[in-house]
Amino acid sequence: MRKLIIALLCALPLFSIAQTPTEHYKVYDVKKQKLIQLDDLLKDMKAVDVLFFGEEHNDSIGHLLEFELYKKLSSTYPKTALSLEMFHTDVQPVMDEYLSGLISEKNFVKEARVWKNYEDYKPMIEYAKTHHLPVIAANAATRYSNAVSKSGLSILSQFPKSSSSFLPPLPVDTATGKYYDKFIDMLGGHGMGSMKIYQTQNLWDATMSWSIAKYLKSHKGSKIFQLNGRFHSDEQLGTLAKLKTLLPKLKTANISCFSGTDFTAPDWSKYSNLGDYIILTDPSVKRTF
Repeated sequence: MRKLIIALLCALPLFSIAQTPTEHYKVYDVKKQKLIQLDDLLKDMKAVDVLFFGEEHNDSIGHLLEFELYKKLSSTYPKTALSLEMFHTDVQPVMDEYLSGLISEKNFVKEARVWKNYEDYKPMIEYAKTHHLPVIAANAATRYSNAVSKSGLSILSQFPKSSSSFLPPLPVDTATGKYYDKFIDMLGGHGMGSMKIYQTQNLWDATMSWSIAKYLKSHKGSKIFQLNGRFHSDEQLGTLAKLKTLLPKLKTANISCFSGTDFTAPDWSKYSNLGDYIILTDPSVKRTF
């Protein structure tokens, strides 16, 4: 009995965190122009094939909401796959081995090259493992990103044929127009010569969209919950735009989730271009890093 009481007491902080973040976030439906609840958002997913959750990587409330949405989606739609920017295509076998219980967490963490804030994503990985749900390691491996940053996208054609299983079909297009303008603005308005760093951004988008499309083509009737930094999907650009070129009939929706200084009284109109849903989180809550 004493051990049970101690276990329950230890669980209380986690329970309160999971149950009380409603005061620390607001969900806004852009089309309906009104505040909604997560369950309202979930109801809209019946007609959606891929839901993008654009995060700020250190947003603690955002990570709680990702996990909550993932649980709700997978419970309501059992053929839901989790797709992650945070893992690379070449570690898909490691991911599958861990989810199948064949390798230790220690080996998984090391060989899957997890991000430094893996603890933010671990609850979703462990949930997928417990419930036997698929997880897509969607992003381009760092060695390819580094090569493109150094030599441009054309370098990818020089990689051996054995590398092609980890890379999207070549050539990878470099997006022009609004996405490029946003990227330059993010850099403070300074162009970067041949823009090899921007080409790396396009490699990430192309790889994630290809990973999602490839999964959907071989798993008919599935839904995808895609997590990425919000720049990759805000305004339905980046990864989302590339996915739509691969599968034009695909039904997508995107969430842009971020901390806002105007959290207490947000002006939703200034955010309405970012996504189908806007989640504003409380800036007073401590970040994860």
